[in-house]
Amino acid sequence: MLRERYFPRSRQSVRSTREFAAETLHAWGVTYRRDDLLLCVSELATNALLHGVPPGRSYRLGLLLFEGLVRVEVADSGGGRPRIADRDPRAEGGRGLLLVAALAERWGVAPRRPGKVVWCELAVGAAGPAPPGL
Repeated sequence: MLRERYFPRSRQSVRSTREFAAETLHAWGVTYRRDDLLLCVSELATNALLHGVPPGRSYRLGLLLFEGLVRVEVADSGGGRPRIADRDPRAEGGRGLLLVAALAERWGVAPRRPGKVVWCELAVGAAGPAPPGL
C-alpha cells in the first residue's frame, strides 16, 4: 500500500505531514511503533525544509506498507547528501538523523533529479485496515 502527498516549503507543513502520516497509519491499522514512525516523519520533513527545499518548491512524503515494514520517504529538490554529523552535545539541534538511525531498521539516501529521497524503514508487524467507525 502506498500513500503520498506534497507539502509546501513552510514550517507549518511539518504538522500537516505528521497528521497525514497518522491518518495513513490509522487507515492501514498500524499501531505498533506508531510514535516512532511519526517521529521519523517529523525529523525527515524538518531536515528537508531546513536543508533541501529551495524557495518556491515543495517536498513529497511517501509512505509504503509492505511485508511488515513501513517505509517513510521524503523527497526534496535540494542538493547535498544528508549524513549523521558529530555534534556538540550542548547544541540544541542536529540530532534528527541520529534519531532516525536509532529507531529505524534501515535508512538511506537515494538520488533523484532534481534532489534526493531520504528514507527509513521500520518493522511494524502485520497490519490491516482499521475497523469501521474508528
